Amino acid sequence: MKIVFKRTPTLKDCPTHYCPGCGHGIAHRLVAEVIDELGIHDRTIGIAPVGCAVLAYDYLDVDMVEVPHGRPPAVATGMKRTNPDKIIFSYQGDGDLAAIGTAEIIHATQRGEQITVIFINNAVFGMTGGQMAPTTVLGQVTATTPKGRNSIGEGYPLQISELLAVLPGAIYVERCSLHNPAQISKTKKAIRHAFELQIEDAEGLALVEVLSPCPTYWRMTPVKAMEWIEKEMTKVFPLGRLKDVAG
Repeated sequence: MKIVFKRTPTLKDCPTHYCPGCGHGIAHRLVAEVIDELGIHDRTIGIAPVGCAVLAYDYLDVDMVEVPHGRPPAVATGMKRTNPDKIIFSYQGDGDLAAIGTAEIIHATQRGEQITVIFINNAVFGMTGGQMAPTTVLGQVTATTPKGRNSIGEGYPLQISELLAVLPGAIYVERCSLHNPAQISKTKKAIRHAFELQIEDAEGLALVEVLSPCPTYWRMTPVKAMEWIEKEMTKVFPLGRLKDVAG
């Protein structure tokens, strides 16, 4: 007897645990739509981060694994090398990727691992109470910078995309945003391109950085949070394609 599996949408229909106005829901939808449109649902494996998106597997109906904080690029490396026919992606926040996971993402990129990385930058540690993150911008108020981040003592925001783009193992790096419909559309195109490179067996790591709102810990309304991305975050994290060896 022939068994036929019915394909279901990658994005699950379920209640959300995210705060009102959070950008993770939008980003999940974009990743899910790209997976469906590319027809790779049955061979995609995702890696969820430790952070606000720790439950990403509750929303994305593909094989997923949860790994220790900051280690998705290391685990993705092993998964891709042992399953070269699979499409491997990590979905990580700025705390997971740019703080505890800095070494993993740098070395995975330097080695040119054939994985896709979706990097959500909301400039704050969301899951643990709104502390300063590596991506917190100067002057930004957080739970641990009540007077605003100061370069003296607290340092400068870490620009991950610029850092990785200079490494020879990076094949594609682009920074996008979710602050309006036009930018959301551009973000989807970037995510699609990053997945397509892996499908085409391009040699190198592809990363899409996504500027995403966190109204709760920015202490703003969702509308103000979107405006703040456009007016303030993009000054520190300029949007655009930093590297595309294939294009």
